[in-house]
Amino acid sequence: QVHIVESGGGLVQPGGSLRLSCVVSGPRTMFIVNNFRWSRQAPGNQREWVGTIFYNEFTMYADSVKGRFNISRDNVRNTVYLQMNNLKRDDTAVYYCGLGDDWGQGTPVTVSS
Repeated sequence: QVHIVESGGGLVQPGGSLRLSCVVSGPRTMFIVNNFRWSRQAPGNQREWVGTIFYNEFTMYADSVKGRFNISRDNVRNTVYLQMNNLKRDDTAVYYCGLGDDWGQGTPVTVSS
């Protein structure tokens, strides 16, 4: 069974940056052939897709974060990253990392002055 743990969330001012990490337990051979997603859920809102990184490092992003967020992966450390730049108040949410139907517990991000 896959175990996913996100970290790196916190309080940041508008315009600031954060990097979230997602560590995925399991065999490295499993990690390198899979695609991973980031999603987020703001208070009172439904969870929304943020972006995906594919096994070949191709990435896709939601329009709301395109040009500001970047997803990368480290196949040696079984880790996926979400670099968030130029953060806006609307980016405030709990951020989740997922593989298939498995998701972590999330890490909260608050953008506020």
